[in-house]
Amino acid sequence: MLHLRLITPSDKTDDVVRLIEKTVGTAHVAVLPGAARNPVGDLVLCDVAREAGDELLTDLQELGIQERGSIAVENIDLSLSKRADKAEAEAPGEGADAVLWEHLADATHEESTLSATYLAFLTLATMIAACGVVLDNAILIVGAMAVGPEFGPLAGLSTALVQRAPRLALRSLIALVVGFAVAMAVTVGFSSFMDTLDLFSKEQLKADRPSTAFVYAPDAFSFIVAVLAGIAGTLSLTSAKSGALVGVAISVTTVPAAANAAVALSYGDTKQTWGSTEQLLLNLLGIVLAGALTLLAQKWLWGKRPRGNAP
Repeated sequence: MLHLRLITPSDKTDDVVRLIEKTVGTAHVAVLPGAARNPVGDLVLCDVAREAGDELLTDLQELGIQERGSIAVENIDLSLSKRADKAEAEAPGEGADAVLWEHLADATHEESTLSATYLAFLTLATMIAACGVVLDNAILIVGAMAVGPEFGPLAGLSTALVQRAPRLALRSLIALVVGFAVAMAVTVGFSSFMDTLDLFSKEQLKADRPSTAFVYAPDAFSFIVAVLAGIAGTLSLTSAKSGALVGVAISVTTVPAAANAAVALSYGDTKQTWGSTEQLLLNLLGIVLAGALTLLAQKWLWGKRPRGNAP
């Protein structure tokens, strides 16, 4: 269930209440006239089944509530109410399959913004992965994958393609390009520093690395895994199952490939640098393509669901 908190202009409150009452899957409607002070208006509260949430939010925006008031949405972790159970049963579809497009756009907007924290996490992940590829340590590689925040802008780019949002697409591209450029540049310096300490060496990079050689040897499986990870990651975002993102993060080689390219570049190994760069670009392309296609499929399938209206 979702909880909606609306500040509505007094002249729109009756329309909002009628809209809520006619939407199948709503419950616990409460109206507090004149309760809002900034902006001035009435406070309307209600709960709605997740599968009816996007429909109701779209209709509320068509009334212009967001222009003169506000629309706030929260997830309800626990609701002990027979009326809520009835509302969820009446709403067509399954809550786990529902996509809240406004929530998705807002989440990807935040996660795809280039910030100091984003750069720090991506840079740290790349340096950890650099240690992993030089030492041929799979544990460090997995750890670096889990730390990397790059799925946020990748999801943002997929969402932007489906929603035709050029600003979100540009923001996501900037986060990806600048983020990886900075992370790789810092890792080149880090590799050189580790070399001066005799902790990294060209011989280690050139040696057989059975656990990490895959990061500079792209093949068909690289793209297939990236596509599968993109589908899983997108589903985890749209179904609010964020825990699955950890599994997605450690299934693709974006950060390790960037790290290997940076270390190889510091030693002038153009073959590994180019191979790792190909691996990185192949994974990025696969995730974005899979994410966009997954969102398009969800949009089409959910559009086939009958809209519910209360009698």
